[in-house]
Amino acid sequence: MTRTRSTFPSPIVETFGWLKGIEHPADRPLMLVSQAAPVAPPPKELREALADLVLTNDAIHLYGPVLGLSELRAELAEQCSTRYGGAITQAQVAITSGCNQAFAAAVATLTDQGDEVILPTPWYFNHKMWLDMSGVSAVPLPVQADMLPDPEQAARRITGRTRAIVLVTPNNPTGAEYPAPLLRAFYDLAKSRGIKLIVDETYRDFDSRDGAPHDLFGDPDWDQTLLHLYSFSKAYRLTGHRVGALVTSADLLSEVEKFLDTVTICPTQTGQQAALWGMRNLSKWLEGERAEILARRAAIGNGFPVLAERGWALRGLGAYFAYFEHPFDMPSDQLAKSMVHLASILALPATMFTPPGDSHGARHLRIAFANLDQDGIAVFFDRLAALPA
Repeated sequence: MTRTRSTFPSPIVETFGWLKGIEHPADRPLMLVSQAAPVAPPPKELREALADLVLTNDAIHLYGPVLGLSELRAELAEQCSTRYGGAITQAQVAITSGCNQAFAAAVATLTDQGDEVILPTPWYFNHKMWLDMSGVSAVPLPVQADMLPDPEQAARRITGRTRAIVLVTPNNPTGAEYPAPLLRAFYDLAKSRGIKLIVDETYRDFDSRDGAPHDLFGDPDWDQTLLHLYSFSKAYRLTGHRVGALVTSADLLSEVEKFLDTVTICPTQTGQQAALWGMRNLSKWLEGERAEILARRAAIGNGFPVLAERGWALRGLGAYFAYFEHPFDMPSDQLAKSMVHLASILALPATMFTPPGDSHGARHLRIAFANLDQDGIAVFFDRLAALPA
């Protein structure tokens, strides 16, 4: 079996296929709550700055450093040091072609075929897909009722082949924001067992909590255990430019560099310049973006009683995502397909985030609510409430 055939089709690609041949009523346009991505372009001032760079900076069209622009690496190191209260240097930062590539590079650097990586379930499906294609076993770690993983259960799953534990916070798909003590417990576990902790904070800019989400960078030896993943895509609406980051030890990044050099050679120069300009100039704008996402999150919480009356349950809420338990006598993949026809809603079933046959997956849906404004959220609830029992 080939590496690509060892895993499942992309859930985003598969579910967009459900839309083929379907015409939605004029008074009920399609609602896309399946993919967690900004639906608007970057702010005008960033686009103008980028256009000027494309015209005047010849280097933007050439190969750049494999690990990314030194200016962007230094800026991210400085801002992360300030945000988390730790000491991060440019040498500990690599820029990647999106956060998915940061994860792929981390796995390629840490694992060999037949190794194991612990993934809390429901998991981010692209993480599972890459482990499959790498010949690495994903060891499921079911979350608790509060959508949080348990370090003690993780400890029982560590074997001689375990190379890392992966955490995503705020979580995709549940939206759960992992408390700092929980992250510390996982970090201490990984450190004590000689494995790595990979923390994906793609959605950190939309965390509802103020201040640092954890203190892991405060450990003087943090880079011997922690691999931190980040994405510029959601913060500055740069999804099409593919810019992410991996923060860890300089020694490990020398291995990461081999992977990146053979895949993309260097991250896109235009995307890196856009991310750098955004970090230096759009802090106030980003505060407004966060406030809007938090307002939409509040609209989900405030509007949910209309669904609770019909047997739905809100199991997770945060960043871009809400995680719904449905009341119907059918698995979530069947329900999600029927919602396209009956309600003109495209959402992802939790079966796409769990191992085959997992009963949890059959009962839940992931809702990417950040794609809806507050008026749209009200309409969304009306459509779900009208689904036949």
